[in-house]
Amino acid sequence: MLLLPATLTSREALVTLRMLQQALRSEGSETPVVVEASSLQHVDSAALAVLLEIQRLALAWGRAFAVRGVPAKLAALAKLYGVDVLLLKPAATPAGGEGQRRPAT
Repeated sequence: MLLLPATLTSREALVTLRMLQQALRSEGSETPVVVEASSLQHVDSAALAVLLEIQRLALAWGRAFAVRGVPAKLAALAKLYGVDVLLLKPAATPAGGEGQRRPAT
């Protein structure tokens, strides 16, 4: 499970993304990617960008993706930008099935 920090704004986005990418690489490749967002207290649209990139990587690597514990502010931002249907749904399954190659990061 990937844990988000309490603050994820444009200031923290790059560092957080790198941390999550590293954690994603070290997890088992057969398990779904689950991002725990319940600790988020301060967010802006950069949080959505980070989540979308982690989702993109997970799906490209043939892994399901889900975000748990979504705070109201993050859910509202996702809805405002129209990405709630991408990020805030039950575990997204990869297109094309298993055994895909890992993209360069």
